[in-house]
Amino acid sequence: MTAQDSVSGQGLATTTSPGEARASAPKWAYLLTAAGALVIIATYIAVLLTQPATLGQDLGNTTLWVMAGYLAGAALIAAGTLPLIPRSIFALMPIAIALNITVGQIVGTLTPIPLYLDSLGSVIIGVLAGPAAGALTGILGNVIWGVTINPTVIAFTAGAAFVGAAAGWAARLGAFRAPWWAVLAGAVAGIPGGALGAPVAAFVFGGGLGVGTGGIVATLQAAGLEMLNATTVQSLASDTADKAIIFLLAFLVLRALPKRIVRRYPLAMRSLAPARSRSGRPVGGA
Repeated sequence: MTAQDSVSGQGLATTTSPGEARASAPKWAYLLTAAGALVIIATYIAVLLTQPATLGQDLGNTTLWVMAGYLAGAALIAAGTLPLIPRSIFALMPIAIALNITVGQIVGTLTPIPLYLDSLGSVIIGVLAGPAAGALTGILGNVIWGVTINPTVIAFTAGAAFVGAAAGWAARLGAFRAPWWAVLAGAVAGIPGGALGAPVAAFVFGGGLGVGTGGIVATLQAAGLEMLNATTVQSLASDTADKAIIFLLAFLVLRALPKRIVRRYPLAMRSLAPARSRSGRPVGGA
């Protein structure tokens, strides 16, 4: 319970909703969050410029400096977002991270499906608690995944952070009030998400990493496209479909959550409330 939670309901009608600490967050929180984002972006750009051929093959020097960059950025964002994130969400983050890793590892690397589905947990957290919480979940999920199972995913941390944040932004716009709006929001989020991942996949890993995505890249190359163009086409197509499916799955999961959990998060309560017609009847939604 924050200080804002004790304010009367009438006062909150025109100000910040209970549980949202954005208005009272100190400036250093935003500065640390911005610094962390810059460190991650700088690491991402360094990967593109240096194109380290050994990244992700083992835990050698190349992988370690990339991991250090993302870890430093994640630490800064974690420190900066603490005042921006409801404390209760931290109990759900480990579950969301485990969901990202488990589903992503199975779908993205072990099946012929040209999808990833490795951001479901981040999207759920983003809708519940906002962009900062969603981004942090994506960052921590990729770093933990990279350290424990698959070092290749650490190079895609920037995209993971964006998708988690995009879910929070979409929730604020009411994209989770109906399933078709969730699908549309996910498809839109997939475009920049795919654009972020394509250069890394092309320059560092030589195309798609998964069984399905790698097959599409190989097919496009056989059709005459260069590596970057083939990877970009694959990434945009796969990410658009992938994020549309993830946002829809998140919509269904959030609708199935017990009300006592959803009520803890004002953003989720607003974003999941069905749109209503002028007569007051719900329009769409589950």
